[in-house]
Amino acid sequence: MNKISPAFSEELRATMRAWSAGVTVVAAAHEGERHGMTVNSFTSISLDPATVSISLQTGSRTHEFVSKSRAFGLTMLSAQQVEISDLFAGRAETSDRFADIQTETLVTGSPLIAGGLAWLDCRVVQTFDAGMKTLFIAEVVAARSFGEGEPLIYHDRQYWKLSK
Repeated sequence: MNKISPAFSEELRATMRAWSAGVTVVAAAHEGERHGMTVNSFTSISLDPATVSISLQTGSRTHEFVSKSRAFGLTMLSAQQVEISDLFAGRAETSDRFADIQTETLVTGSPLIAGGLAWLDCRVVQTFDAGMKTLFIAEVVAARSFGEGEPLIYHDRQYWKLSK
């Protein structure tokens, strides 16, 4: 891939802010430690076989944990979890993002955050180098939905709520 100019890079960033997305936290555990980050680059690929993708910044701590454990948990955040999104996006100073967060695990041991709308527990089956990021393709080994609720939406650098 060719390196893009700073002017094009800025225009691309402005353009991508027009895309609205649900907000998730991707987390992984490795050798007794856990780490997670806020991610909106999540996609359902297939229901059969149950497959999803995420992309993570190369060199991030969460990238390292997912790469080593070959598994991750994905929590779809509710509209009431703005503070959790900000915490896992690194907007709060803390050495342990999970310190005051209630979590559970399903199959892989990856942390899932209580209060989310839904959980996916995933095993990585394939990775692709994508420049500054790695695309992780994963098999969903367990899923849990908690019924109705409002999703946390991110658009143009702000959180939004759906209205009916």
